[in-house]
Amino acid sequence: MISRIDLRGRELSPRTLPGVVPRARVDVSEAMAVVVPIIDAVRTGGQAAVLDLCERLDGVRPAQLQVPAAVLDVALNQLDPTVREALTESIRRARLVHAAQLPEPHCTEVVPGGTVRQRWIPVERVGLYVPGGLAVYPSSVVMNVVPAQIAGVASLAVVSPPQRDNTGPFAGYPHPSILAACALLGVEEVYAVGGAQAVAMLAYGVAATDGPGCRPVDVITGPGNVYVASAKRALRGVVGIDAEAGPTEIAILADDGADPEHIAADLVSQAEHDPLAAAVLVTPSPALAERVEAALARRVRATTHLERVTAALTGRQSAIVLVDDVAAGLVVVNAYGAEHLEIHTADASQLADGVRNAGAVFVGTATPVSLGDYAAGSNHVLPTGGTSRHASGLSVLSFLRGVQVVEYNQDALADVAERVVALARAEDLPGHADAILARTGGAAGSAR
Repeated sequence: MISRIDLRGRELSPRTLPGVVPRARVDVSEAMAVVVPIIDAVRTGGQAAVLDLCERLDGVRPAQLQVPAAVLDVALNQLDPTVREALTESIRRARLVHAAQLPEPHCTEVVPGGTVRQRWIPVERVGLYVPGGLAVYPSSVVMNVVPAQIAGVASLAVVSPPQRDNTGPFAGYPHPSILAACALLGVEEVYAVGGAQAVAMLAYGVAATDGPGCRPVDVITGPGNVYVASAKRALRGVVGIDAEAGPTEIAILADDGADPEHIAADLVSQAEHDPLAAAVLVTPSPALAERVEAALARRVRATTHLERVTAALTGRQSAIVLVDDVAAGLVVVNAYGAEHLEIHTADASQLADGVRNAGAVFVGTATPVSLGDYAAGSNHVLPTGGTSRHASGLSVLSFLRGVQVVEYNQDALADVAERVVALARAEDLPGHADAILARTGGAAGSAR
């Protein structure tokens, strides 16, 4: 069901580990060859091209790109009350956590009369991508929208693929649960577009004959498939992006006392996302490995998405990794840099402080990744593919820009003028020096 990698007695270093930890191979270059013509078609063909691409790639042609407000209202009114309550609680918790992320403006007096203020300014307009392929994710609406709203973004546009199986008022539009989540959050601008064509539409904007169309955005966030990730890569610079999200990952660091049923359940929970999803257990206990394998065999047979889960667990991206001890396991998971890292050890809280590379860390047996996916208050849009070494999950900061406001009076400038002139001379930039000397009584050109 799942392979084993035995690292006991082996050198564990930043040089050796990347080549041995399990990882999916995702060929973005092949996807780029597909998405570049799509992007060009949207840029030159506008709304007509987007609608044609929806019909060709999603098997359905929306009546219009923007979902009417009445359809959003119907979706919310028809939403299962238990799901509505769950989304409401998820929103409440996410708002609590993300509100605490707001940075405070501050002012530093560098010298008397010389200050540098730090301001945080939200981007003007964002595009939020919500997947709708193998599964639909109203929870991703929450995770994208809440931090953007708390950051103070004035204009939000949500895109999600049209669902060809939708009927009635939802025909040709995204899944009703996604529309309901948008309505619950007060998002009025929702488009029935997915894939690379949605990313291109957000980046370039499209005019419409039957409405205002879609204005270009400043930043695009949200997870998607390899084509969405490739389109983000191709359009980086035209528009800001959060990350190039890859298939989901879970890594679990566990000792002999861990519950194999909990571990198996959590591995399956992430494997059901995608055949390329990664499920990795790192443990010093061969006995636990055997118990988890047995539990996996039972749980996989009973799971709804048998084919998808089996493909994920038997793929090269999933494995049980045996190590000498928990300390060695920590080295391995830091090298792996998982999107989601669970710690099931006797000293889980203490060990969590030693984690340097992970999108999110879930501490102890009562904190499964599923909790973070929906209602922990944390964000589930997280770095994948080992990019947690340098990247963070989606947060309020993803929608803010830090702007420095510098203000010096004449005395403060004069006090440092000689040093600035010296540095300008050292860099052979005499114009820089002249700009100082013009204000402090020096002769133009004397810095040359």
